[in-house]
Amino acid sequence: MGKLDGKVALISGGARGQGAAEARLFAEEGAKVVLGDILDEQGQQVEAEINELGGNALYVHLDVTSESDWESAVEAAVGRFGKLDILVNNAAIVIPKAAIEDRTGDEWDRIFEVNAKGVFLGTKHAIPEMRNAGGGSIVNISSVAGIGQSAHQEPAYAASKGAVRIFSKVTASQHAVDGIRCNSVHPGPIDTDMLHSSMGSPEGLENRLTRVPLRRMGTADEIAKGVLYLASDDSSYVTGSELVIDGGAISM
Repeated sequence: MGKLDGKVALISGGARGQGAAEARLFAEEGAKVVLGDILDEQGQQVEAEINELGGNALYVHLDVTSESDWESAVEAAVGRFGKLDILVNNAAIVIPKAAIEDRTGDEWDRIFEVNAKGVFLGTKHAIPEMRNAGGGSIVNISSVAGIGQSAHQEPAYAASKGAVRIFSKVTASQHAVDGIRCNSVHPGPIDTDMLHSSMGSPEGLENRLTRVPLRRMGTADEIAKGVLYLASDDSSYVTGSELVIDGGAISM
């Protein structure tokens, strides 16, 4: 018996990194998985890998800033698998660190469009189908940047991830009546392409890890296991909560 037997999950940003790890683990645990991304070739590869191993996956093109793409993704999940039980709002972007006074308005808007608006749109279109299914679980990937270590964070990224944190709590409070739970996950530095692209140099990464008591990056699989807990019925009494997976960074 898998932890997600009989469940249907939609995961944004599922073509690589944490999203791909979540898609693979969910499929192993019995879920039918729809993974969406703008990286079509990589997403199709993840779909093929899951199906070749006996899982049940469908890839869809999903630009999380597009409301019509979200409508299509949810329709694909329900059309193929009959319902929607789980939404993982995983897709996000980072930008090079800049002082507040040097950040442009367009740069600010872009990171909020992906990191915050994308979560809103996914949630908006998942809720009616989860209500029809009798409930569900929404897991929003925020960041340790959305909680603390503020002196070291990129301002726009941190603000966008803080928005995800609070939006998760509002969703949890307002939709508990529908049987819909919503929680946020707050990773520290995770060994993904996105992290390495944001560090700029090995020295930058080494400096980042001085603020992690375990003195290493986390892995995408370690995040996926936390997301699995929140997506599954193991967390049936957990909503509006924050799961921090950061190697102890928030404690410093």
